[in-house]
Formats: sequence, structure tokens, C-alpha cells
Amino acid sequence: MKLYLDPGHGGSDTGASGNGLLEKAVNLDIALRIRNILLNEYQNVEVRMSRRTDKTVSLTQRTNDANQWNADYFLSIHCNAFNRQARGYEDYIHNSLSDSSQTARLRDIMHNHITSVNRLSTRGKKKANFHVLRETRMPALLTENGFIDNSSDAAIMRESSWRQAVARGHVNGLEEAFNLQQKQDYGTLYKVIAGSFENRENAENRAALLKDNGIEAFVVLTTISDKIWYRVQAGSFKYRDNAETRVERIRQLGIEDAFIIIDHEDNDDVDEENYSILGDTILSPDLLNQFAKSIHSDAPELGYYYLKYGEYYGIRGDVAFAQALHETDFFRFTGVVKPEQNNFCGLGATGPDNPGASFDTPEEGVLAHMQHLYAYSSSSALPDKYPLVDPRFQLVERGSATTWVGLNGKWAVPGDRYGQMILNLYERNVKASQKTLEDLLEEIKA
Repeated sequence: MKLYLDPGHGGSDTGASGNGLLEKAVNLDIALRIRNILLNEYQNVEVRMSRRTDKTVSLTQRTNDANQWNADYFLSIHCNAFNRQARGYEDYIHNSLSDSSQTARLRDIMHNHITSVNRLSTRGKKKANFHVLRETRMPALLTENGFIDNSSDAAIMRESSWRQAVARGHVNGLEEAFNLQQKQDYGTLYKVIAGSFENRENAENRAALLKDNGIEAFVVLTTISDKIWYRVQAGSFKYRDNAETRVERIRQLGIEDAFIIIDHEDNDDVDEENYSILGDTILSPDLLNQFAKSIHSDAPELGYYYLKYGEYYGIRGDVAFAQALHETDFFRFTGVVKPEQNNFCGLGATGPDNPGASFDTPEEGVLAHMQHLYAYSSSSALPDKYPLVDPRFQLVERGSATTWVGLNGKWAVPGDRYGQMILNLYERNVKASQKTLEDLLEEIKA
């Protein structure tokens, strides 16, 4: 199923406002949660978004993009405003459609699931001549998730747990409407980290504080940029909304440095040894680019290419991006490879006398990177939509490294902790992305 997900408004178009909230930010937060749930938990689902950041996108751009992509369903997320007295939830299909149409039948399913969890009064199923409902070629639904100018609705709209519940309601509706299947080998875990410390005693004191308040916690070691840190882990959860509930509870104790990291599960044991190269890309291009620029302000914006080719080859593009950061020192190219080579993964580079391969464009360099990862992680034939530009593809023992840690001693020699360092960079990116979303929510409150 191909879902086109449309967070209403954005950029210079703030949408409705009231009670210190901006509609554009609430819409985006709910939509990103919908996307994450779908990609993390369901099989054979593609999600394309009209925007993943606070940017201006015209109505025509949204519907043209969805039509050209041949989406199966168009879902537009909004909040409402009127006279400060109106409140509740309502949804819309186009006013030319009958109540027996396919779009109406899908709307009925979505409506039932969303209203069962959103804690809002129900204003009914409605019809309108909105652009995104009229100009889309596929079934389309626009949901109005509360009145932002009503103090009662706004009070719960501020809660991240409410926004997560609303996202979950939308996903539950999509699951029934399109018969979505949960991943049988679903192995993503959301780990709650309640602080990272250079000193183990400080970490143990934090864990003891949590235990005194009824929250089980323990200290784990991790390596970030070759330096040991002591993390306090306060739970691992299959569903992100449960992890966010735990984070909120921790912050109520005055602990502000709690965050969530994504990890992989293998038979109940979380082990980075088994984090596969093949898998979904979770972080958006904008979050990838922002993380790189937080270290090197002139870093090239390559996030889109890592998403594009990651999705095409079935590779975790956001982790591959972390590998590029590791290889290029955040695109500062302090090693033997030079910026003009567009070689972001060190292909063929063995020393000062052999700086490795060169590629005509940054996009081609990313394509070569992803093809080389595909050679290691899969024994299947290379999909043929794009030309083979990796000059070392045929030198790889196909399928010889299906995990990131499996690249140790293969991609990098001796590279005993090569894969672990890539995953540590990825976790740092996830943490930074959580902070970005928190800052966006602070905008809502401002």
C-alpha cells in the first residue's frame, strides 16, 4: 500500500492558531508519528509525505506529487479553529461522492478507529470541496483533529501521548481499511535512556534514583567516537508510544536528559551484532542533513539521495549516511579521499598513493555506496533501474556481511569495531532528531 501523508500547512502558512499552538506544528508531529508507526511495524507499506519539516508546500504541489507517485490513499492531517467554543473531531471526503463510494467506506473505517482513541467529542463525517479532496485521483480523507482555539481541546493537544494516540488511531484505521500485515519478524525496540555519563558512579546514582521512584533501570556501556559512556537504560518497548510514556514519567521527576533510541531485537536480546544492513530508512533527509551540519556547517546535503537509494535497494539509508559521516569525518574529508571525488564511503581508498574511486556527481557517489552495501548484504541480483557505478561490486563476496557489524574486517581493515562505530553515530543522529522534534513542539507552546 502506498500512502501519501499530508501534514497540512507549513512554512509561511501556519494554519490555525490558538492557546499558544500552531496548527502546522501539531499536524507535522502527528503525521511523523503515523509514518514511523507504519514503517516500523507493517509490511509492504510505502509512505511519501508532502513535507517532513516546517516548509511551505502549495496545495497543487501536494496533489500533483501524490498523483504522479500513484498513491493508493491520500491522508491529510489538520486541526480546526472557529469561534473558541466549537470543539471535537470531524473528517471530510469530497462532496461529489456518495456514502456508498469506496472513499466513503474507507472513511467510515478510519473515523471509527480515530474517534475510539482521540478523547474528543465527535462532530461527524462530513463532505467539502477542499482542493486536496477534489484534485487527487485516489481515495482521499482529511481529518480535523480538534479545535486549536478551544481551550479544552488545546489542553490535550499539548500532550505528546495524545498526539501519539491520535497517530495510532489513524494507523489502526489504515490497517483495517487496507488489510495491512504487521511484520512477522518485527524486531525494532525503543529503548529509553535516562541520561549518559562519563563517570560510572553518576550513572549508578541516576539508576538508583529511578528505582526509588518505581522505575527499573540499569547501567550499560556504549562507545561514542571511541569514548566509553555509561548510559542509564530505563526500559525497552515494542511500541514507541509506550516508550514515550516512560520518558514523560521520567521527566516528571525532573530528569530532562531522557530520550529514545531505536535498536534491534534478536530473540529477546538487544544486540547490535544483529542490526541488519537491509531494512527501512526511518530518519528523514532533513534530519540527516541537519545532523551533519551540526558538526560541519558546510556539509553537503545528501540526505535525500540516501533515502532515495536506500528505499530502492531496501537498505537502511539513514545508517548508510552514518557510515558516510564516519568515513569522511562529517564530510570534512580529513583523510586521503578528497571532496571532489564524491566518494563518501572510501571505495578503493587504501592510502595516500591510492585515494580510491571518483564519481562525477554527489548523487552518483551515493548510488555507488548503496550498491556496494547491497553487494555485501544480499546475494540477489542487483536491481537494474540504475546503472552499476560501483567499480568494486564484482570484488565482493555476495551476501558475506548482512549486518553492519559484519562489515568489520571487510569494509575496513582491521576495523575490529567498524560497524559498532557506524551504529553509534546513527544512535547519535536518532538522539539529535528527537531533540529536533522536541524543539518543534516547544514552538507549539511558544
